[in-house]
Order: sequence, then structure tokens, then C-alpha cells
Amino acid sequence: MSTGAARIRVLVLDVDGVLTDGRLYYGARGEALKVFHVRDGAGLKQLAAAGVTVAVISGRRSVMTRARCRELGIRHVMQGVTDKAAALRRLCSRLRVTPAECACIGDDTPDIPLMRLAGLAFAVADAHEQARQAAHRVTTQPGGLGAVREVCDQLLAARHGAETA
Repeated sequence: MSTGAARIRVLVLDVDGVLTDGRLYYGARGEALKVFHVRDGAGLKQLAAAGVTVAVISGRRSVMTRARCRELGIRHVMQGVTDKAAALRRLCSRLRVTPAECACIGDDTPDIPLMRLAGLAFAVADAHEQARQAAHRVTTQPGGLGAVREVCDQLLAARHGAETA
């Protein structure tokens, strides 16, 4: 991991295809269900405990996303966002950080403007080709199946290396 990872103060996540495998399950009453991986959540909690702010910027609105973020203690949750780069700029202003101090994880073309703005952009292993090309790093794990934990572990290792240097 590059030394730039050590300066990351905010991790921004997409939801569908990043925190989930991208599939939507619809029940008989029309409700959409999402599946989240427990290890991704554990990694996010560890990252937050290390002082990195975690935020969600998602194009979709979902009660399940809100519930999972609440469970993980993620306070900065923006859903129904059409301009993710503008949302990141607003978040940076609110948190008093620069985009260069932000990492993000994306999986598809709507995430590319966000990925280009962030100081460190990750794409999940099964991301759309254009998202993988826009990323600084590509995870070995697919979205919803450990990709977020992989990024958290890399950011934590970089922070630990910076602390011991």
C-alpha cells in the first residue's frame, strides 16, 4: 500500500455492489432485501475505532442501508445521490478534510466521478471494467464478500506503519 493510504481520514462507501454483492432481492410485498457481510462490518468498526470516519454515498435509497449503517455507527449516510462527487465535496466541507484525505470504494460507472476526486480510490474485484480502470487499487475480493474488509485492513496497516515510522 502506498504511503498515501496513511493520510486517509475518511472512507466513503457505495452500497450496492460494494457493501452488498449488488443483487436485490424482492419479497412478495415488494420490499427489497440486501445482504451485508459481517466481516466487512467488523473491518469498518475497527477503522472507525482507529479514527477514520466512515461515510456512505449511495445512488439508491434503502431502509436496510440505513439500518445497517446505524448498527455500524456510520453517521454520514447520503442516499438517493445522483452526483456523488458533489456529495463528497459537501461531506469534506462538513468534516473539514480535503478530497485527497478521502478514500472511496466503488463498483460501477456512477462511482467514477467520486473515484476520480478521492485521494485513494478502490474498485471491488468484480467491478465494472471502467470503474476498475478509474481505481488506484482493485481488491481481490468481490463486493459484498469481503472487499470492504480488505480495504479496511489495508488502511489500518498503512496507519499502523505511519505510527511506527
